[in-house]
Amino acid sequence: MNEPLKVVGGGLAGVEAAWQAANAGTKVCLYEMRPVMQTAAHRTDKLAEIVCSNSLKTDEPGSAPYLLKEELRRGGSLVMDVAAATRVPAGAALSVDRIKFAEVITERIQAHPNIEIVREEIRTIPENTVAIVATGPLTSDSLTTEIMRFTGDDQLYFYDAIAPIVAADSIDMSVAFKAARYDKGGDDYINCPMDREQYETFIAELLGAKSVPLKRFEETHWFESCLPIEEIARRGPETLRFGPMKPKGLRHPKTGEEPYACVQLRQENLMADAYGMVGFQNHLKYGEQERVLKLIPGMENAEFLQFGQIHRNTFINSPKILNETLATKANPNLFFAGQITGVEGYVESVATGWLAGLNAVRTLREQPLLVAPQTSAIGALCRYVSNVETKNFQPVNITFGLLEPLPVEIRKKVKQKRERHMIQVERALKEWDSFMASLHGRDVEAQKA
Repeated sequence: MNEPLKVVGGGLAGVEAAWQAANAGTKVCLYEMRPVMQTAAHRTDKLAEIVCSNSLKTDEPGSAPYLLKEELRRGGSLVMDVAAATRVPAGAALSVDRIKFAEVITERIQAHPNIEIVREEIRTIPENTVAIVATGPLTSDSLTTEIMRFTGDDQLYFYDAIAPIVAADSIDMSVAFKAARYDKGGDDYINCPMDREQYETFIAELLGAKSVPLKRFEETHWFESCLPIEEIARRGPETLRFGPMKPKGLRHPKTGEEPYACVQLRQENLMADAYGMVGFQNHLKYGEQERVLKLIPGMENAEFLQFGQIHRNTFINSPKILNETLATKANPNLFFAGQITGVEGYVESVATGWLAGLNAVRTLREQPLLVAPQTSAIGALCRYVSNVETKNFQPVNITFGLLEPLPVEIRKKVKQKRERHMIQVERALKEWDSFMASLHGRDVEAQKA
């Protein structure tokens, strides 16, 4: 086939897929409907705009999220490269200046000679061509309808929520203090401590606050890893104190003791003039948000640059639809990538875009498709979305629970969980390096032919 690869969706998965395909020498048409048609959560027309947290999660060696990032870095990921260039302090986490991040990715995609950006809404699944659908959780209604028709399923979805962002100079630093949990990262976070009385007052007001009503005809499905704070609080008065408000690892510089509860704020941009409330996604009415959140010590005069909000995320029943290559079982020329496949998280979306982009090129060239190594994080994610046996398919983040376990003899010998995880990471990266070396060798041979 000589026609260009069609990539539908300019989010994290879409730009990664387009970049990998273009770098392999394939012409790519990247379709992005913004600004012709906006979504409920995006604010700009930039590619790879991050709408929720600015954190790409921990980058601490030995962790599952680190392994996923490292595989992508070794695989020449555009998103990982730009994330490193636009990084902001966040302890052990990889967090980015979301505005610069989207700007740099947009500039690099625009400058690539093999990529054409087309600003229009794709309303139907591309036919008679090789294509990647990477429209993400905020897929337009018309394309969602077509995807439902293609998959033969009722729409799958869950609700997700966005955390508020506060102007840094509106936080009272005579009350709040700077520190990172367990001293990992110095003073990367702003921390607002609470005593027991303040915490109990906050919980009572939070539970009594008015939320934005959801559509009456929809059953509410929350993603467990991103629950709104009011939903967490409804599970018990102490749940927030053991969740996003946990004080563990934070010592007040004046007393040397852990507070009863603590709210953390993470730097949003390189100018350090905006901080996001960590884990404080919610769907309260804006007036209620301001009233309740200003009860947090140090935030009595907070200026909110962005209030929390809610949006609906769409995903397909991937085990029924996809192969491990991310090609659809019904049409080998059609791939899905990103959160619409049922992976949850920015880097997880990038990973599926990375593989889908490479495999779409191989489809165009009539070459065998790639299956990521079984021990790798990317392999684990693709194995989950294509093969998991469950009646209730739900989105997942990368965890060690998804990775191929160590042999029994090693598990018996190595008792410490952290040490076992390090062995899993080292094993995965060793196999990943062999996979990449083999991949580059095959590419060289294909070019010679």
